[in-house]
Parts: sequence; C-alpha cells; structure tokens
Amino acid sequence: MKSKLVTSEDYWAIWLGAFFLLTGIIIYIIIGQQSIGEEVKSNHKRLSQVLTEVPFHSVEYYKAKEKTAQLTGANTSIGKRIRKLLSKPKSWKGNPLNAFLKSEERHIQEKYRKLEILRGDLKILEEKARKSEQIAGSESFKNDLLNREAAVDAINWKAAYDNSKRLEKKINSKGYNVIISLFLFGLSIAAIFGLGAYFMGYQYRKFILAFWGVFILAVFSYTLAVQTDMKNLGISYAVWAILIGLIISNTIGTPAWLKPAIQTEYYIKTGLVLLGAEILLGKIMAIGLPGIFVSWVVTPVVLITTFWFGQRVLKIGSKTLNITISADMSVCGVSAAIATAAACNAKKEELTLAVGLSMVFTSIMMIVMPAFINAVGIPEILGGAWIGGTIDATGAVVAAGAFLGDKALNVAATIKMIQNVLIGIIAFGVAFYWASRVENTSKTKIRASEIWKRFPKFILGFLGASIMFSAFYALLSEELSYALIDHGVIRGFTKDLRGWLFCLAFVSIGLSVNFKELKNQFAGGKPLILYVCGQSFNLMLTLLMAYLMFYIVFPEITNLI
Repeated sequence: MKSKLVTSEDYWAIWLGAFFLLTGIIIYIIIGQQSIGEEVKSNHKRLSQVLTEVPFHSVEYYKAKEKTAQLTGANTSIGKRIRKLLSKPKSWKGNPLNAFLKSEERHIQEKYRKLEILRGDLKILEEKARKSEQIAGSESFKNDLLNREAAVDAINWKAAYDNSKRLEKKINSKGYNVIISLFLFGLSIAAIFGLGAYFMGYQYRKFILAFWGVFILAVFSYTLAVQTDMKNLGISYAVWAILIGLIISNTIGTPAWLKPAIQTEYYIKTGLVLLGAEILLGKIMAIGLPGIFVSWVVTPVVLITTFWFGQRVLKIGSKTLNITISADMSVCGVSAAIATAAACNAKKEELTLAVGLSMVFTSIMMIVMPAFINAVGIPEILGGAWIGGTIDATGAVVAAGAFLGDKALNVAATIKMIQNVLIGIIAFGVAFYWASRVENTSKTKIRASEIWKRFPKFILGFLGASIMFSAFYALLSEELSYALIDHGVIRGFTKDLRGWLFCLAFVSIGLSVNFKELKNQFAGGKPLILYVCGQSFNLMLTLLMAYLMFYIVFPEITNLI
C-alpha cells in the first residue's frame, strides 16, 4: 500500500508548491544575488546619499530611483525568460488575434519625430532643474522657496522623462508572439501536474490530453478578461473561467475525456501554497495592532455569527454548505472556501455554490465600495481598511484600494494579507469542530488522529512558505528583499504561476457543476440570503472596528502611515 505522502492531493500540492518555490529561491535569491546583489546595494547607497545631500527629490534622485526599479530579479536575463514563459494573452480591443500575435509596428516615423522633440525638451528641462538645484544649494538648501522651485523643476523633468520613455518603448517594440510561450508553458505544467496525477491513480496519458483541454479553456478565459471593454468593467478571468465551464457543463455536457484533468482542489491548493510566500510576518507587523484587530477579531466573529444565523434562523439543511459560505464570505473568498470545504468534507456542488456567490459579490463590491467611500467622504486610510477587511479576493482588494489612493491601497492589501493568515487557523478550527461536535454524535472523546485526518494538509505548505519567506525578508536587506523577493520570486514568477493555477481551478469548477444538481441547494434562496446578511454584518462590523482601531485607539499609528 502506497503512502499518502505520494497518493494524497494535499501532499502533492505541498510537493509541487515547494518545487516551484525552491526553483524561485535558486533562480532569484541565490543566483540573482550573485548577479545583481552588489549593484543593488551600490545603487541604494547612492539613493540614500542623494537624499542626504539634497532635502528634496532631485533629478539625480529620480534617476537613481528608476535604476532601483530596473534592478530586480525579474529583469535579469533568466528572469525575463521566465516572465516570457508565463506570458498571458495581451490586451486587445477589436481583433482577438492581437491577444496572441502582433507584428512589429512599421509606421514609426511620426513617433520618432515626436521623440526627438521630447528629447530636446527633456535636455532643456534637465538643465533648468539642475540650475535650480545649484541656486538652492548656494544657500545650503535653507531657503524653502528656492527648494520648492527646484523640486517643481525636477518633477517637470521627471514627467517629460516618463513620456519620452513610454514613446521610446513603443518605437522599439518588436511586437509579440505569446502562442509559443503558451504552448511551452502548457507542456511544462501538464508534465509536472501529470506526475502527481499519476501517483494519485490517474492514467498519465489521459490526464495530459484532458489537461490540454482545460488549459485551452483557461487561455480563452484570460483572453476574454483582457479585452479592453471587459477589463474596464472589471470582469476578471475568474468570472470568465467559471462561466465558460458552466456553459459547457450545462449545455453539451462536460466531455468524458476532459474529466481526468478537472481537478479543482489539486490546482488551487498548489496555488495556495505559493500564496503563502506572499504572507509575510514583517509586513503584517508593519501596520501594527489596528490591522490585526480588524482582521483577527472581526473575521471569526462574523464567521461564527453567520454560521449560527444559517443554522438557527435560516435553518439551512446542510451544515457543510453553511460553514463553507460563511468562511468564504468572512475570511478571504475562494481560498478560505477551499480550505474549509476540505476540513468539513463539503460536497463539490456546495463548494461551487459558495465560490459562485463570492465571485458575483466581489465583482460588485470592488466597484461600488470605492465609489461609496469617495461619495460620503470616508478618510482614505479608513476606506482602505474597510475594503481590505470585507472584499474577498486579494486582486479585487488591490484594485478597489487603488481607486482611493496609495495609502488606501497599502492599508487594504496589508489587512487582506493579515486576514489570509487565518486560512490555516480557520481550517484547523473547522476540522476540530466537525470531528468533535458535528459528526461525533456519541459525544465520545475525540482523538487527535481524527482531527489530523480531517485537517487539510496543504495548509502546512501554506504556513511553511509564509515562515520561510518571512525569514528570507529578515535575513536580506530591505533593498535586496525588494529586488529579489518582491520583484523576483513573487512578481517575476510565483504570482503569475498562481494566477494560472487559479484559472485552471475556476475552469474546473465550472465544468464540474450542473445547475440541476444545485437546484436543491438554492431552495428558498437561503444561500443567497445567508451571504447577503453575513456580508452586511461584515461590512458594518469591519467599518466600526476599523474606525475605532485606526482613529480612536491607535491614532498615532495612523498618523505614521
């Protein structure tokens, strides 16, 4: 009998997640530090020196800052190759083929003439900015008026410089062809996940064939999501992936040959292990106690209250459906739903229903909440905290926070990150409660082995990745962490890979659901009522807690943000 270490989906999520993270560590942190580490340190030293010498952002400061942005693991030669391999369809408007293939632009003469004019203006603006800086320096930078004038001249130069760089990028564009990249990526990921599928009992060839079908649907989902009008409406790849799957499964029916690769939890659990690398203890502590209170006090209160409301008031027949929807809505959407469903052995239809509700309300809230916050004049930091604690998906949180400003975005993203830590804790709590109370009808003493059996093992990979990368952040300097982890392992590799895995999972969700099977779950509209009531309570309690923590209890922390 084979060990569960090689036959269990949860363990394969850990092994594959560890493989991808270890690959990222080798390429970006170990090799990356050897290739650009000294240059990063030198440039950071230069940036600090400029700030010490000149009390405002000068031309030299902006040049050093841009070089810092370019000196990242993602911009090394191997980093660029990996980014190309993970390429998604490009933005397009009228012709969908432009999402995959676009030839080099031929008519660039007019743009080149504009660039020449911009470069002439840029030279004049730089001379003016440097002269203003010299005048301010002649008075030892103690004249505030001269300092402000020099700073404005430097900003004007920076604006012109950015415009010239954008135009230069268009002129030098060689076009793109993501078809080859998509093929190579699909080939690689199919082989890797096929290995796990083989040990889990699937025929390797059948899985590979089926995987290509699911992968093509995932590519189609991304293609629709990057269409200009769809992107402006905020309709994400996740919505399209589920919708495309649902259309197939509820019309022609899901083909039998596709079923070996319809592995929702296999893909998303591996993606969640990768997500752990983004949950960093240092960043959590940076926002301090206000964010922790908003995330770790409100979330369990909302979860427990919503579950109680579903059982006692709505009298929902399925406890597993109730707790899955409650966790999905109160913690962090799909990720929490997957972990909770695994902990309580929820049916696939119940998980799909919870995820579907989350997708719909997330799309609405990411548009409505920023508009409401701006309309009623809620302070930016409070608005960011409110968004971070209530909108389910991390991507939607970032998008909504960006509508309010940089401070709101940072606060919202950090609070969502703090909340994501609860995935493991909630999964353990649900596993314990189900084993000891819900299914233990005889009320006998529950064994630790029973809880361990029910506990979603992939959570260990999630927590391990979080601890490991938090340690890397502590060991590396701030500038190296930015270059090699933030804009290396994560933004250059695992974040894009995680997006693909989630897309494959969402396609699988759609393909595995038939509305006829969900009909009984929607009886009386109780799941919808549960979600609406729970989210309404979540919105009110999160706003109140955020206001108390950021403006009444810890105003000094708020002032530093």
